[in-house]
Amino acid sequence: MLFTDLSEKRVVTALQKGGFWIAKTFGKKHVGMTNGTRKIIIPRTTRVNPYTLKGIIRDAGLTDEEFKKLL
Repeated sequence: MLFTDLSEKRVVTALQKGGFWIAKTFGKKHVGMTNGTRKIIIPRTTRVNPYTLKGIIRDAGLTDEEFKKLL
C-alpha cells in the first residue's frame, strides 16, 4: 500500500505514537528518529514521497497496516 499526501509532521507524529523519538535534526532538511535500536531519517518536505515513506516504514520495522493505525 502506498500512502500519499502525508506531511513530514504527520509521519513524525505517527512514529512517535509507535515508540520513536526525535534524536537529532539535520538543519532544515531532515529529522533523525530512533526507538533505541532502529534509526530512521525523515526528509522535511510538505509531502513525503510515497516510495520514500515505504522505505521509512520498512526501516522502522512496521507493516503498512501497523503504520496506518498510528496515523
